[in-house]
Amino acid sequence: MTTLEKAKLWLSETFDQETRDAVQLLIDSNSPDLEDSFYRELEFGTGGMRGIMGVGTNRLNKYTLGQATQGLANYMLKQFPNEEIKVAIAYDVRHNSKEFGKLVADVLTANGIKVLLFKDHRPTPELSFTVRDKKCNGGIVLTASHNPPEYNGYKVYWNDGAQIVPPHDEAIINEVYSVKFDEIKFDGNDDLIEWIGAEQDDVYIDACIENSTYQNVGKENLNIVFTSIHGTTYTTVPKALEKAGFKKVDLVKEQMIPSGNFTTVASPNPEEPAALEMAMDLAKITNADIVIGTDPDGDRLGIAVRNLDGEMQLLNGNQTNTILTYYILNEWRKLDKITGKEFIGSTIVTSDIFFDIAQKFGVACKAGLTGFKWIGKMIREAEGKEKFVCGGEESFGFMTGDFVRDKDSCGSILLACEIAAWCKANGRTMYQYMIEIYQETGMYYEGLVNLVRKGKDGAEEIQNMMKNFRENPPKEIAGSLVEDIKDFKEQTHFIVSKNEKQVMNEIPKSNVLIYYTQDGTKVCVRPSGTEPKIKFYISVKDMITSEADFRDKLKSLDEKIDQVKADLKLD
Repeated sequence: MTTLEKAKLWLSETFDQETRDAVQLLIDSNSPDLEDSFYRELEFGTGGMRGIMGVGTNRLNKYTLGQATQGLANYMLKQFPNEEIKVAIAYDVRHNSKEFGKLVADVLTANGIKVLLFKDHRPTPELSFTVRDKKCNGGIVLTASHNPPEYNGYKVYWNDGAQIVPPHDEAIINEVYSVKFDEIKFDGNDDLIEWIGAEQDDVYIDACIENSTYQNVGKENLNIVFTSIHGTTYTTVPKALEKAGFKKVDLVKEQMIPSGNFTTVASPNPEEPAALEMAMDLAKITNADIVIGTDPDGDRLGIAVRNLDGEMQLLNGNQTNTILTYYILNEWRKLDKITGKEFIGSTIVTSDIFFDIAQKFGVACKAGLTGFKWIGKMIREAEGKEKFVCGGEESFGFMTGDFVRDKDSCGSILLACEIAAWCKANGRTMYQYMIEIYQETGMYYEGLVNLVRKGKDGAEEIQNMMKNFRENPPKEIAGSLVEDIKDFKEQTHFIVSKNEKQVMNEIPKSNVLIYYTQDGTKVCVRPSGTEPKIKFYISVKDMITSEADFRDKLKSLDEKIDQVKADLKLD
């Protein structure tokens, strides 16, 4: 079926007049958007879907959301027969999120499913917490994380508060794709909606404080700058900081205003220094010790602290998580909570420093595929056998304990501020604390390259790049021979020096390649699952003995990452 034929199907009476008019305009104007809007179905992946808003099968709209929700409802009715089914729904600040939240609620209630619907914007981790706290069968959050303003998305959680994973994900996907647009039940029943709001915030914040804080040292003297970057955490983080005892909190007021346009930034992504520029400017005025920003749905956090020159510097995700993980494990050791049956969670694209830290404290480190749903799966499978301590991934996400089953900026912020306050009270900075950790584990240093390739042609280019890296792997990177090649799609581990290929099936298949060189350099290659990008995660390592040594190695490791980029032609 041609794209035009697919588009004409949306001119039938199944679709409302506004949708039909919009599709007709695309056809009549021969718009280039017609192809991208209809050339495929918007992928409902293993955790949900994310896409540009608009009409068409490859867009997020009333009908693609309705199809996803009807499929989910059909699956839940089979999974939980003869019982009241409850689903919690939250949504972020993006355009149409509130309307989409009510639309999704209507489809569920039309199928006889009770809905706990937040009255206004709430962070994704609060949704995860609420699923378990309110004993729901599942949860949905309308968000596109830090994507550009034209995007929105839809994530599905199961009754453990974690995003869906096998076997539920594939089964739900099958249900979704079996739903025809004229089978969607849009006529909701408001009697089945329970509205929730500030009272639930208090329960969530109390849980964050209980599970994410260890000591009360110097909190009244820590100077904090916080920005929600127009996102949802305006509802929770300032209140949590105050309740936890932090007295000096300055907010970037212009960015505490929720906005789907993210008016003061080019991108609301705390991974990018530009997103924290206003917070950094305020930090100069207030002489802040720590700057913190969160993404629109409040699960990621970016942290800047004063470096060895006294300048504010944004830590990368691995650095932040190194500090948080080491501190938590050290506190657990002080409390005699480490028995040898504990573990931390990580991902295959995250720094290997977490294996070193875990070994130091006598706990296990488990690495899964990218995404916190896999850490959630680890937690569920370990319940009753092993105790989960904390987990993180390089893309600015961390979770303290298992009370939330997804990355959680609120609990992580409370922990980071406690560490910063403790460091200040002891005459040092978080940055110096990080260097002390590196002196024990070795200094890991990372770089990330994102190559953006948009549209249908871009998707094909990314596919061809992965094919080339798979069939023609580099023999040498930055002057060191490639020794190990891990292919998570083929589930193979090739040891180059032995010319030996081993089966590797403990982790589900995924289109990811990892190269290790003889000197410990690590390069991961993977297409993004949520954006039109192919990502290259680079990690290099050296040993250090002092702050002066750290300065020297920072320069040499930076140069090494540049060489890796040049060798792989990523410049």
